Amino acid sequence: MWQEDRHQRIRALLSTLHRVSTERIMADLGVSRETVRRDLLDLEALGELRRVHGGAIRAADEAPIAERAHMRVKSKTAIVKAAVGVIASGQTLFIDAGTTTALLAEQLAKLANLTVITNSIDVALKMRRAVAQTEAGNEVILLGGTLSDRVLATAGGTTVLEIQRYRADVALLSPVGVDGQHGATNYDRAETEVARAMVANADSVVILADYSKVGQRSRMAYCAPDKIDMLITNRKATEIAGFATLKKKLGKVMLA
Repeated sequence: MWQEDRHQRIRALLSTLHRVSTERIMADLGVSRETVRRDLLDLEALGELRRVHGGAIRAADEAPIAERAHMRVKSKTAIVKAAVGVIASGQTLFIDAGTTTALLAEQLAKLANLTVITNSIDVALKMRRAVAQTEAGNEVILLGGTLSDRVLATAGGTTVLEIQRYRADVALLSPVGVDGQHGATNYDRAETEVARAMVANADSVVILADYSKVGQRSRMAYCAPDKIDMLITNRKATEIAGFATLKKKLGKVMLA
């Protein structure tokens, strides 16, 4: 089977299934694992899909959070450690749900006198355990709302209304993608509305995005490039084609 024919078959599988395993592609196309690996690399380079453990998903989709928790951990850890350096004692913070912000909570727990307002149950629990073990004096506010079926977090109209009751010094948010044209974008509508409300009710916005998210765009935008006060990403992001354009439109970029 010619390469373009294989690529077309893989596109068709993703269009129908949204997520396809390497084994399924091997069986449908009658090719080796190595051939599938090369084809997925080629299609990912064209921006037509995203490789995940065991297969691929559509470019606009997001891998399950249990899987994302084990992806690029070193890169995410470097980012959140850098983020701690821009936070000051006594500040009020908005934090949304995600694997990067869950790691951020572990670092923030080492600081003192913070008020953390979050829709993430994971973030709240990590902050709470730290409060119980230390005398940091951090306050943790878990936003009410409907429990998401995608992540351990609240979302929906009630959550958005609760966000509007507060004013934060900084919103620390982790998107699916961030690019020079659309800014920070997410895949899920309810999660996007939460992030958008946090942006609207914070004095400054800090986007935490590992290098794989730079230059990427998902379904819904929630923060335009000129509204992002700081992007914290990895040095490897400078090798990505869209980085230079994105950097020109942002307030500040910190490389970890």
